[in-house]
Amino acid sequence: MCCCSTSLDGWRSPNRHPKTNPGYPNPEHSGGLFITIEGIEGSGKTTLARLIGEYLTKAGRKVVITAEPGGSAVGDAVREIVLHCEEAMSDRAELLLFEAARAQHVDTVIRPALEAGSVLICDRFTDSSLAYQGYARGLDLGEVASLNTYATSGLVPDIAILLDLPAEAGLARQRKIDRISSRDIAFHESVRQGFLALAQSEPDRFVVIDATQDIDSVLNEALTGIGHFLVPGS
Repeated sequence: MCCCSTSLDGWRSPNRHPKTNPGYPNPEHSGGLFITIEGIEGSGKTTLARLIGEYLTKAGRKVVITAEPGGSAVGDAVREIVLHCEEAMSDRAELLLFEAARAQHVDTVIRPALEAGSVLICDRFTDSSLAYQGYARGLDLGEVASLNTYATSGLVPDIAILLDLPAEAGLARQRKIDRISSRDIAFHESVRQGFLALAQSEPDRFVVIDATQDIDSVLNEALTGIGHFLVPGS
């Protein structure tokens, strides 16, 4: 499939401030920033979100950390269904459940935080739907992208940090098994390749990090990537 069909180029944050040389985040920048952390199961997204949040909080930024599916009562209910439902679920039903949770999440958590000037860090967002339901499940990428746009009213992250590692390595780290993480290695490797295709199609939005490194190295690379967006006037 052509990865260009996954591009979501219609929205750009007015708070986006790329700079020429890499650097760590500048706490004096007052605009909201939308950061997502993506990757396969076991890639370390939750840990990285927490560490970035701690760093930026100490730097004087207001930080909100959230995750998908979840972030609201509606999202939490959908999460329970999607991850633990014992009834066979169609791929379309799975996608629509994720998108319903996402619409509520954007309206009640993400947009309000960004409008308040916070740094919003989200563990998974629209790129996960493209990778899992599009590339791995085989649903039409254009349709997945359209549903993403509808659910978010066109909201696109300023920066997506992709934690990349082989599927086998990621699954070996998993402590909790659910309906999605229990799929075979071939499925998760398809998800991984989907993420990499998305990153290749939108290099200005993605920062790809080797997640087999130690956590300090991963964090340093992530902070350097975020620094492009937090320095004002450049």
